Amino acid sequence: MTVHRKISKILGLERYALAYSLLEKLRKTMAADLAINTAAEFQEKVLNSDVPVLVDFWAPWCGPCKQIGPSVEELATEYAGKAKVFKLDVDVVGEVAQNYGIMSIPALLVFKGGKVVDKQVGAAPKAALAGLIDRAL
Repeated sequence: MTVHRKISKILGLERYALAYSLLEKLRKTMAADLAINTAAEFQEKVLNSDVPVLVDFWAPWCGPCKQIGPSVEELATEYAGKAKVFKLDVDVVGEVAQNYGIMSIPALLVFKGGKVVDKQVGAAPKAALAGLIDRAL
């Protein structure tokens, strides 16, 4: 029996569907808040930041990107006030990805003082991604 089925039995199908729907809306809202959609926005939010910034260069069709997405979103919450975390869709803001030589995704770059100070190419565990931020603090 799947976890979803067990939870629906405990909560009842209607309550489970409502809870799942609310969690999905919250996740999508959070992901939208992390999105960088223009080069100007990248300049403002990343290069001009006074705290370290982790940028996840990703695309919606990329399986490994989807795999690490929840971890990236959790890090945004966990490091709030100490560092910033953003997601940049390479299909939307391709010029920024090209400027930083992004050839494979996911690619996670850490910026400090407007410069790249660390990077991870490929999926990695949440602890490894947190280490990127920790080294920049």
